[in-house]
Order: sequence, then C-alpha cells, then structure tokens
Amino acid sequence: MAQSDNKKFFENLTGAGKSIAVLTSGGDAQGMNAAVRAVVRMGIYVGAKVYFIHEGYQGMVDGGDNIKEAKWESVSSMLQVGGTVIGSARCKEFRTHEGRLKAAHNLVQRGITNLCVIGGDGSLTGANLFREEWSGLLAELVQQGLIDEEAAQKYSALHIVGMVGSIDNDFCGTDMTIGTDSALHRIIEVVDAIMTTAQSHQRTFVLEVMGRHCGYLALVSALACGADWVLIPEMPPEDGWEEKMCQKLSAKRAGMKRLNIIIVAEGAIDRNNQPITSDHVKDLVVQCLGFDTRVTILGHVQRGGTPSAFDRILASRMGVEAVLALLETTANTPACVVSLCGNQSVRLPLMECVQMTQEVQKAMDEKKFEEAVQLRGRSFENNLKTYKLLAHRKPESELPQSNFNVAVLNVGAPAAGMNAAVRSAVRVGISEGHKMFAVSDGFEGFYKGQIKEIKWADVGGWTGQGGSLLGTKRTLPAKHIDKIAEQIRIYNINALLVIGGFEAYLGIMELLAARGTYEELCMPMVMVPATVSNNVPGSDLSIGADTALNAITDTCDRIKQSASGTKRRVFIIETMGGYCGYLASVGGLAAGADAAYIYEEPFDIRDLQSNVEHLTEKMKTSIQRGLILRNENSNENYTTDFIYQLYSEEGRGVFDCRKNVLGHMQQGGAPSPFDRNFGTKISAKAMQWITKKLNECYKQGRVFANTDDSACLLGMRRRALIFQPVVQLKDKTDFVHRIPKEQWWLKLRPLMKILAKYKTSYDVSDSGQLEHVAVNRPNESEATAAI
Repeated sequence: MAQSDNKKFFENLTGAGKSIAVLTSGGDAQGMNAAVRAVVRMGIYVGAKVYFIHEGYQGMVDGGDNIKEAKWESVSSMLQVGGTVIGSARCKEFRTHEGRLKAAHNLVQRGITNLCVIGGDGSLTGANLFREEWSGLLAELVQQGLIDEEAAQKYSALHIVGMVGSIDNDFCGTDMTIGTDSALHRIIEVVDAIMTTAQSHQRTFVLEVMGRHCGYLALVSALACGADWVLIPEMPPEDGWEEKMCQKLSAKRAGMKRLNIIIVAEGAIDRNNQPITSDHVKDLVVQCLGFDTRVTILGHVQRGGTPSAFDRILASRMGVEAVLALLETTANTPACVVSLCGNQSVRLPLMECVQMTQEVQKAMDEKKFEEAVQLRGRSFENNLKTYKLLAHRKPESELPQSNFNVAVLNVGAPAAGMNAAVRSAVRVGISEGHKMFAVSDGFEGFYKGQIKEIKWADVGGWTGQGGSLLGTKRTLPAKHIDKIAEQIRIYNINALLVIGGFEAYLGIMELLAARGTYEELCMPMVMVPATVSNNVPGSDLSIGADTALNAITDTCDRIKQSASGTKRRVFIIETMGGYCGYLASVGGLAAGADAAYIYEEPFDIRDLQSNVEHLTEKMKTSIQRGLILRNENSNENYTTDFIYQLYSEEGRGVFDCRKNVLGHMQQGGAPSPFDRNFGTKISAKAMQWITKKLNECYKQGRVFANTDDSACLLGMRRRALIFQPVVQLKDKTDFVHRIPKEQWWLKLRPLMKILAKYKTSYDVSDSGQLEHVAVNRPNESEATAAI
C-alpha cells in the first residue's frame, strides 16, 4: 500500500517496552476468542509484550499462573471456537479495595500498565474504577513495602480500553456488541426448525429468548422470522394486550395460516413493571383460543456454538483498534471503549457509554418507555418501528388511499435475503396505501407481462426463504424497452423497486437512458443492492453477502478440521465474486486465512513464491494447517489449479495441498439474520422514499418524474443509508470488471495479513479520534442496524 501525505500509518506507533494484558470478564459471548487473538497478535506485531489474564478479574486478583505471557502460536486455532478459552469468572473480591490492591500488585510485578477488557458494562465499569484508583493503590503498595518508589513512578498510569462482549447488545454507544449476531444465528436456527413442526400440527409456539434488561434479541429475531407477537422490556404492550394478541392469532388462523410464533424476552414486563412470562402467554392462548400451544426456552443455547462471520470480523477489527488505542493513549486520555457505528470503528469514552446504558434502565424503572427506546439508539428504535409496520396490518378503513401502483422485481443472480426485502416492500407499500404488483423473472418477465397484484398475506413466511421466490434473471431491459413501456402502460405502474445486483444497476441505467423516448419510464425508480458478490457501486454492503460469508466461513472451518491430527496441510479455496474480491478478503479475515488472492490487488509469481516461503516457515515451527483463498477471477493465468500445483511442489517435504471450489453453495441456504434484517429495513426505507417521490411528482392527474434524483440507488455508506442518483455513480464504476472503483473493505486486507504474521502497512486514518456518545445521531440512519 503506497503511503501518502494525507494518510496515517501505524508504523509511527510502537509498542516496544509496553506490556498489554487482555482479559474476558462477565458472561461469555461468541467472538471473544477472535478479539483475544487480534489483541495478542497485533500487540506482538507492534513489539509489545502481551499477557493473558485467565479467569477474568479473579485471575488478576489471584495472580500466579493466571497471568501468563502470550505467544503468537498461543492463539492459533481459537478463531472459530465459541465462548472464551482464557476463561471468565464473576469476582466479588475485585469489588473490594483489598482485591483491587492485590490485582495492582500482580500487574506491577509484571510491568503491565495497559489493560484490554472484553466484557459487559459491569466489567468495564470495574476496569474504570481500577484505573481511577491506580495511583492511590501504588502509593499503598509502596507504603506496605511491596513495591519500591521507582516501580511506582515507572508504572504510574494505567491505561484501559474496553471491547463490549455481550450477546444481549445492551450497551449504548455501539450498534453491535461482540456475540449478538451469533446469538441471533442460534435463535433463528431454532425458530426455522420449530416452524416446520408447528406447521405440521397447527401449533402455536411461545419462544423465550435471553434479554433480562434488553429486548434486542427478541425484537430482531421477531423481525427476522416474521413472528406474530413480540414482548420486550423497553416497550411493554398497552393495557388490554392479551385480547389484541388473541384476536391477531385467531385472524391469522382464519386466514389459513397453520402456525403462530410468539417471542418473549426473559425480562418482558407489562405497563406496571410486572413480569410477563412465557408460561403466562401460553396459558392465555390456551384459555382464550384453545390452540395447541408449546413453550420453548432457548436458554444458554444462545451463548454457545461457533461465532458467526460477522462476529469474527467485528471482534478482529475491534481487537486491532484496541491495541492502536492503547499505543496512542496518554496519562490524560479517558478510558475508552472501541465500538461499531454503521460500518466504522469508533472510540467512545467508556463512562459516557456506561452512564447512557444505566439511563435506559432508569427510564424503564420510571415507566418512561418511549425515552428508554430512544436511549437504546436509532438502530433499536428503527427495528421497533419496522416490526410494528410489518407485523400489524391496519384495517382497510385506516389505510391512506394513494391510487398509486408500485411494481417490485428481482434482477440478477439469486441472493439470500431477497425474499425478506420483497415482503417488506409489499407490506410497507400496502400500509402506505399503494397497490403492489410483483414481476416474475426480472426484466424478462416484465416485458412478457408476468405481472400480478400481490397482497399482504401472499408474502407471509417469506423472510426465512432462500433464493428468489419471485424468480430472477440476468436479462437487461434495453432490447425490450418498448414492450416494458407497454406493460407499464397496461398495468398503470407508477413506480419501480428493483432488488438485485450489478444487472439491476445496469438495468436502472438503461431505463433512465430511455426516458427521452418513452414517457412511461418517467417515474420514480429505486434500486436496493442484493448480490453475494457485494460489487454494486454506491453501497458498502449488499443483501446476501453476509449469508455467503457465513457459508465460506463454515466450510473453511470444516475443511481445516478435516486435517486435524494429520500431517501438515494447506488448503486452496476458490470463492465467488466475479472480479470483486470482497468474499475472498473478508471471508479470509473471518476464517483466519494466510493469504487471499484478488483482482483488485495484482500479484505475480514473486508474490506467490513469497507466500509459499512464508507458509513453509510457519509450518516448520508450529502451525499445522494453512488456508489460502482465491477469488474466481483474480488472475486469468494464476488459476486455482496453478496455485495448487505451485504450493504442492514448493511445499513438498513440509506440507501437502488440497483444493476446493466452493461454487454455488455460497448462493444457497436460508438467509442469515443480518441479511433478513438488512433486506427488511433497507427495502422499507426504499418504499417510504417511493411514497415521498410519488407525492412530489404527482401533478395534473398523473405521475411524471424525469430528474436525476428520481432514479436512485439506496446503499449503506460508512454510517448511513443514503439515496444516490444512479447517474452520479457512473464515474465511480469500473463497467468492464463490474466493480466499484473504490472499495472500503480493501482497508481490511492489511489486517488479515498482520494477523497471519506478514509485515505490511495498515492505514489508520479513520482511527484515533475519541468521539462522544449521542442519542439518535440526527444525520445517521440504521446502517449496521441492519441487524
């Protein structure tokens, strides 16, 4: 990576002479091990000594073998392991002054003055108190003769950086905490499994999920599976909810639905702060409706299992950011927490986040529920609004009468999450008073007239379905514009929502170019990106990419495990993506790859040779398995077969090789919770934009829109969901290779190389600014909130 004047690189920061300790505290969460691995490897990389503190604060107080120096190899093969391998324990002793004095003594003995704490708000509050007392504790240790004055001066300041590990996502200031996405995976796996048995027997299932003080898991899983009712602590149901719920369940059954799903957070309460239990909900349904009803309490299943791709990437990014924060800290820097806002790493003052989190509970205790929802943040508030919009249909008499017809279609290759996006568009459109039309088989179906009205009930149960239920094709509209215009005239289509990949982007451009000839095309059009390749300009993320990443990560885990206990082995894995290296690069980061070959970063035979030599050195020491990812179009000459043969020949006597082409398994399967929710929320926002544009463009009894901003792409950019006119994206597109000219994830590639022990440059221009916590940042949208 070339260095430039306006970029900042971490080579200017050094950890030489510094000691960093990492601990996990409180409840465990999937992804904690990925964070520990990143802290250890980044710490060693910058020249610092890194220590494990086993068993959390208990290990810090007890000292001895609980505090051990970590080596590079100490964190091998821990990326895919759930829980925390260095242990976590509740520690009453650390809450006492005497306990913290012992902990300070143990740290000073080893010269540790930098702490990376991975845990919830209780663990982070404890760390901050420890930091505030540090100078006083050292003075006591000097007084007691346990350390000398020189040591007290040398280690006079303790620096703290926190990472939030909590499956509940109950910490204010961050969109996602480590472990939340994996917990949602566990919940959705169970819900998808339960739905089949519930349908067979026409049963109602009441599912209780974790969340004693936070309803995030319940709310988002309800959004992801299309649950009929959800009960959360932040927004208790209105009085008389029991009757309303039973009426809704009864209406669903009358509408030929064979099952009902109710999700209850374990901390659910009513308006009088009295608990609502899953058994109480079951008894209500049985007594009022007589439905065959079962209760399933998920319990600690939600904490278990391997971390999702999202959690591994999040934890790896946070771990590296935490080390950078510790290197840059001074005696006056407040303790900070590294977190995620939209698609960016940010640093926030730890105690500001803790105080905001405590304010949520205070608001709930005082029955200020609207305030509690706002304090949870824009992401939570948007989830709640979207759920209410999609789950509860208003009576026909209450719907606005717009007299507009809106068509929705899928274009390009199938992507998991497309169906969730269509469901959301249809239901939001109906709620806005529009008549919704579904177009089968993309633009091909459009010109053939495969168009029919689609109703609220028609999209029931679509969120968990993979592929495209509408049907999707890669056909572009240019050759059939006249027939498409004719169909628009026949069905009186007033607006268009296109959900798809690069073909959808090209299709919208072709429709736009034909506006001068066909007046029918002068209507609002919006595109929502949905492709596993994540190669659409104007958006950092696409629907379907997260599901594909999880497929790659899971497969790589299994492939690596297949070599467990055998001789040293290197696996060459080919991923999809066309010319876009997103899946190979980010999948490589999530799976712990040694290298990822992509088109965007040209490589030659010298690079391949260097990689083989690097891997050979690692194999000779302790690493047993190597993983190389290659994007399918990364280089026309250095094919997967070529790389496989090169590694096999050059590694002879040290390791053997296997190759695997993942193919279309990356496109299949049920959508991940992230893709279900991203699809649901981005599509809802697109429909609301269409309503606004239709009202603006309706003049003299008809819709007429021919300005650039009437044909937009809705994409996630850094921290926000933004509408961008497609004409403005032309200059940002490499049409030959079907990729954006600038891609944010390229900044993550050095991170993968560092964690694989390569020397490289890492651009940290976006790091280093300590921000402040804000309630519902006004210029930001739900971005990662996707989830």
